[in-house]
Amino acid sequence: MLRQEDFKPVTLADRAFFGQHYARYPQTHSDNTFTNMVCWNHYAQYTYAFVEKNVVLASTIDGITRFRPPIGPRNPALLRALVRLASDVGDNEPIVLIDPDTALWMREICPGINLVPDPNHYEYVYRSADLAELPGKNYLTIRHQVNKFRKNCTHVVEPITRENWAEVKRFLIEWCEWKGCESDQVLAHEKEAVFFAIDHLDELPLQGLIIRVFSKIGAMSLFEPLTDDTALVHFEKGLPDCEGIYKAINAETAARLVNKFAYINRESDLGVPGLREAKMRYHPHHMVEVFSLKLDS
Repeated sequence: MLRQEDFKPVTLADRAFFGQHYARYPQTHSDNTFTNMVCWNHYAQYTYAFVEKNVVLASTIDGITRFRPPIGPRNPALLRALVRLASDVGDNEPIVLIDPDTALWMREICPGINLVPDPNHYEYVYRSADLAELPGKNYLTIRHQVNKFRKNCTHVVEPITRENWAEVKRFLIEWCEWKGCESDQVLAHEKEAVFFAIDHLDELPLQGLIIRVFSKIGAMSLFEPLTDDTALVHFEKGLPDCEGIYKAINAETAARLVNKFAYINRESDLGVPGLREAKMRYHPHHMVEVFSLKLDS
């Protein structure tokens, strides 16, 4: 029912297909979004199969292929076929990013299956109003930093458009030089992903925002609708030219989204301690929890 030969690469030409499928089966984790797949394809080599009205995603990183559970109508036979294929092809964690409801179903269909929480890939979801308004004692320090930025740094906020694409890319080059992208493999891959997003902004469901500080771009963000009530922030970058600019781009992005979306997904922390602490300081409303299939080593 499911073979490796059924999988083909995810490309920009697949946007309409994924848009239609996800309209019926909305995704809550950023990794499954079409934007994420095409922007990170150079690194994760995303492929998909469309079988029995289900989409099955896979990615291959450093020669290791991992699958996602079927997206579509519940099909026990397809699930069993996926577990067999993934177990044959993948490592000891062959199916990942399994949402809690799907995990319950998988345990019903495959009794004894070993599904374990994967907190490094939990995603942080915040109330849009909290990020935009920074209310109360919980946000006192962040609010102070944003107000200090607004007071001390002459700035304007603009959407990313075709007219400023070249300038945004120059900003990203400067950001990479500051962060040392060429000597950091993760940042180097992220640089390629964000450049792909900017180069194909017209072909993706993305919108973007920049903050100019003293007329020069000092920060940017890229975001899109995820579900009817949740927006997803894919990228957020800033230069250290003016204290508080990261806090400011976060607040300005939320201010643009708050009237359309109740929540904002700001992705996972990948287990990075400093990033985890930074995300927790914004007091998430809830987490997008996921599980992985673990096989005996």
